Amino acid sequence: QVQLVESGGGLVQAGGSLRLSCAASGITFSTFAMGWFRQAPGKEREFVAAIVRIGGNTYYADSVKGRFTISRDNAKNTVILQMDSLKPEDTAVYYCAATRFGSAQAMLNTVQNIDYWGKGTQLTVSS
Repeated sequence: QVQLVESGGGLVQAGGSLRLSCAASGITFSTFAMGWFRQAPGKEREFVAAIVRIGGNTYYADSVKGRFTISRDNAKNTVILQMDSLKPEDTAVYYCAATRFGSAQAMLNTVQNIDYWGKGTQLTVSS
């Protein structure tokens, strides 16, 4: 059974930092490109960041570029989203995503190739 389990969400003040984790099980983690998406109330789910299977190439939404950092540890089957300089508009449910055959870069534009989603973790940034 495949599971993506997010953790680390919570309430933080604007300007603060938070670190989200996604633990994967039931998949050969290193063969999946991984990503983070978010969905704010009343809005569509949007891309946040993605990372390739091996090698470290990363991709970011313009809204988080320079503030968020995605990384992965293939030995621990974990992908991390480090979020700094948080803003109230970052408030959303954050979802971990995995694609076996799609590319990390493609996550920028489509969720068509996403094979698995986590259940999400809530981030609330207060002003």
